[in-house]
Amino acid sequence: MFTRLALDYMLQWKDRAGRRPLIIRGARQVGKSVLVRMLAGAAFESLVELNFERDPEAATLFESKDPATILPLLELRSGARLVPGKTLLFLDEVQAAPQVIAALRYFFERLPELHVVAAGSLLDFALQEPEFSVPVGRVEYLYLGPVQFEEFLAASGQEPLLSFLRAWVPGQDLHPTIHAQAMTQFRVFTAIGGMPEAVSLYLKEQSFLEAEMLRQAILTTFREDFGKYARRPSVARVRRVFDRLPLAVGRHCKYSFLDPEAKSREVSEALDLLVQARVAFKIPRSAANGVPLLAQTSERGFKVLALDVGLMLTQLGLRPLPAELLADLTLANAGAIAEQVVGQHLLYSEPPYREPSLCYWARESRGSSAELDYVLEHRGRVIPVEVKAGKSGTLRSLHAFVNEKASPLALRFNADPPSLLEAPLEASDRSPRTFKLLSLPFYLTGQTRRLLECPALEG
Repeated sequence: MFTRLALDYMLQWKDRAGRRPLIIRGARQVGKSVLVRMLAGAAFESLVELNFERDPEAATLFESKDPATILPLLELRSGARLVPGKTLLFLDEVQAAPQVIAALRYFFERLPELHVVAAGSLLDFALQEPEFSVPVGRVEYLYLGPVQFEEFLAASGQEPLLSFLRAWVPGQDLHPTIHAQAMTQFRVFTAIGGMPEAVSLYLKEQSFLEAEMLRQAILTTFREDFGKYARRPSVARVRRVFDRLPLAVGRHCKYSFLDPEAKSREVSEALDLLVQARVAFKIPRSAANGVPLLAQTSERGFKVLALDVGLMLTQLGLRPLPAELLADLTLANAGAIAEQVVGQHLLYSEPPYREPSLCYWARESRGSSAELDYVLEHRGRVIPVEVKAGKSGTLRSLHAFVNEKASPLALRFNADPPSLLEAPLEASDRSPRTFKLLSLPFYLTGQTRRLLECPALEG
């Protein structure tokens, strides 16, 4: 199994003073358990693991909430010593035993030297139950998403290319052969997607068909979960919304599109359940007049993202050859595919302790409507983002945003080599001026936050 970027953060957590029990939040099959085992192998002498779905009776060990009482019981059940500083205690699928999460506060208060990690695929439902008391201030969170392109490169033995991309800065030459190599790898990644098992299987078998079959199995697992968090009358509705979700990516979405036969309130509830399960993301519309972006969102408009581009392709029934993906302008859904793969990287572009969030911007007025794929919040600035799957198309909405908000910097993702331009502002009623337009190829999406810090973008 390949290494995840989040492992670096977990290693820092292990050695940090004032560390609290860590709860990993993420969808099923994104590799939460594997990540914890990686941490145990890299930094601990032993691992004691409990899974409360497979062993629900283990929850009774935590009834006293006193670590001095709990630890001997855990040692008897596991047959292993729990040595603070040397043993990692892993509590998996804790959504099946919410009382265990409540007990984590006492581990922090009375036994802080013991490293404790908890995880659960449907954890958000347990955390939002009204009768459940979250140990606020006594635990910390790590949000884990699908595999990112850079993780895929490292796992593929492309370390030289990865090192080059991590060191590249705007204004630096990028040879056409490097660009072509990186785009090829990115198209392969997009065709496979970021579900860890699918990536591992492809790297082992070099078979797109094997990865496709595994993604079908993962989607079946997601659908089987619906009955765990949706009441029986709404399970079918959740399934319909989930199945239509990929068709809604890349467009201003309405509830009627996700399920034409249901009421908006019913569809909204179904989508919210999928969001809580972290198999879908709701991207709200923001006025984007400043930061924070989420404080300026409107209920009138939203977009959606799937969990992963590979799962999206499978749901759409698309099996394009990697060399054609995002290059063939006749490919249906090319724009949505590009917006999905960029969006899922931007969602997890900030440190893993921050909950993933992303907004878009739109202006609806007769004769002058405009819509931007995304807006990013970065160090007090609002960065407009446009995603272009092909070489055609204008940047009219990007210019509209820059003109309206007086933005000095804009960001574009496409398949072309990177560039930094001093672009003239179109359709402006002010004095003629310019703004910086940073164009990045898709394979640099994971470097966005670092590149926004570059001195070349200042001024």
